[in-house]
Amino acid sequence: MDGKKGELVEKLGIHFERKKQMAPVAARIFSYVILTGKQGTTFEDLVSNLCASKSTISTHLNHLQDLKKITYFTKTGDRKKYFIMDHDSMIRDIGNLIEEWKSEQQLHLEIMDFKRDANKNLSDENKFDLQFHESFVEFHDEAIKSINKLKETIVNN
Repeated sequence: MDGKKGELVEKLGIHFERKKQMAPVAARIFSYVILTGKQGTTFEDLVSNLCASKSTISTHLNHLQDLKKITYFTKTGDRKKYFIMDHDSMIRDIGNLIEEWKSEQQLHLEIMDFKRDANKNLSDENKFDLQFHESFVEFHDEAIKSINKLKETIVNN
């Protein structure tokens, strides 16, 4: 596989390896499926374009299906499976991200409360600066609103 799609499969694959702890071949399969879109890609396309063995592609396809990252459809009169990204996978990932951000935000709110209480008993030069935590909480509020808007867009399409 050459050209822009090949470059993007590689870049996106590296991203998934690092951020989602995917195996290299699984990350490339997932990337290829994403970049192929709604038309789907076949097992044979993956073997050919990713230059991997049939058993390796099969193993990672099954794993990605078990993780509900990809799914497939068939066409009438065609025995092939066409693999596509599982639409709900992105929604689940966004939900997990929101929960992670809310958890971090809650931790910062608790730290702020602790520092506010501690500041009551500290001299002015030793008081905690709360600006970082206030900014962090505000950032998370806006980020959560923004990603919820994205999630709604995905759900409605």
